[in-house]
Amino acid sequence: MNSLTPSFSFNRSYNEVFPWLRKELSAAGLRLLQTFDLSGARIGAAGCPCPHHETEQCDCEMIVLLIYGKSPEPATLILHGNHGQTWLSLVNNAEQSVDPGMQSAIAQALQLSLPK
Repeated sequence: MNSLTPSFSFNRSYNEVFPWLRKELSAAGLRLLQTFDLSGARIGAAGCPCPHHETEQCDCEMIVLLIYGKSPEPATLILHGNHGQTWLSLVNNAEQSVDPGMQSAIAQALQLSLPK
């Protein structure tokens, strides 16, 4: 999993994937802390490629989650969705590495029952 490179892509809307993700990670004993939500931040944002941005038809969504487990440092997940597609990225780079056990716990939790 690379920094800001989608690790998972879903043919489902953000509104379907986020509750599923929250449920699966919580069931695996991981705790989630939402640190950013695009819906409030996008007001007045320029440069978005969405053809409906800043209208009622815009369905752009992005959140940043800190995932806490047994390791002392959280993992950062980014969930981004628009036009009925959702991408999930795990930030894992030189500046912010993910504990291998945490990465494995996240991957295992999400691979147990991927959305159909």
